[in-house]
Amino acid sequence: MSIDNKFLELFIKVTEKAAIGASKFIGKKDKIAADKAAVDPMRKELNKIKMEGKVVIGEGEMDDAPMLYIGEKLGTLNGPKFDIAVDPLEGTKFTANGQDNAFSVLAISEKGGFLSAPDTYMEKIAIGSNLPKNLMDIDNGVEKNIKLLADAKNKKISEINVCVLKRSRHDNIIKELTKMNVKINYITDGDIAGALSVVGNKPKNDIYYSTGGGPEGVIVAAALSCFGGQIQGRLVLDHEEKLRAKKLGISDFNRKYNIDDMVKGDVIFCASGVTSGDLVDGVKDQGNKYKVSTFVLHKSQNIIKTITNIYNKWTHFP
Repeated sequence: MSIDNKFLELFIKVTEKAAIGASKFIGKKDKIAADKAAVDPMRKELNKIKMEGKVVIGEGEMDDAPMLYIGEKLGTLNGPKFDIAVDPLEGTKFTANGQDNAFSVLAISEKGGFLSAPDTYMEKIAIGSNLPKNLMDIDNGVEKNIKLLADAKNKKISEINVCVLKRSRHDNIIKELTKMNVKINYITDGDIAGALSVVGNKPKNDIYYSTGGGPEGVIVAAALSCFGGQIQGRLVLDHEEKLRAKKLGISDFNRKYNIDDMVKGDVIFCASGVTSGDLVDGVKDQGNKYKVSTFVLHKSQNIIKTITNIYNKWTHFP
């Protein structure tokens, strides 16, 4: 089974409207207002679509509304059943501070296609396409994984580019990488863009190696699956988070999830830029219209493209 391509344009509009909403708060130092400005139009547009959608990767529990919460039903509730993975504003801090790499992102699968990951941390390793399956293993440790990757890519270790989220929890990883003399590219936030830097025509990095958000790990897996990339993740859970994970059907708290465990079947992925970045350009306010760019993937149709749309302010945002 695959997702009808007629839904692609509808889902593109969802992230584009959310991106435009958030763009009004670029540089205004208000993360909460920026997030809400993305959430509200995203929910509104999703509810117009003739589908029975369910949020499996969202921003929290039902009590956290107006966020798009885990378990929320969206769409007209008649039509095909879809799982929805969403981050209405990836990079709230970037938006609030007027920095690069903020975008609105949505991934869609058929029902049961996504791992239901709780809003907790996840250890993650992501690599690009055309590499041996299950090449990386979190339990190998940094040195072995880098050596395996260098061999598979026929590169010297010193030529390997590693993207790492700049956090104190990664001090040991960074120490090992530095010792190996690899090229380290740090990011301060936004590990979706960081992990996706390992794919594309000219990948900026060979590997993404960090502990970031679990929900973001599934969204990344959705995109990587369209490229033939790989990701392995393991949830990092405290006692309370284990209880939440149990509610989502997770019982093995030490399990390592490969891409096929996180994503099954067809996928649509849309990421619309709020501010410009490595993945896509940001919203351009052109007086009486908005110009929006979206990075689009549809696995079954082999679609990988970036598109630009124009929205008349007075027609779409009266």
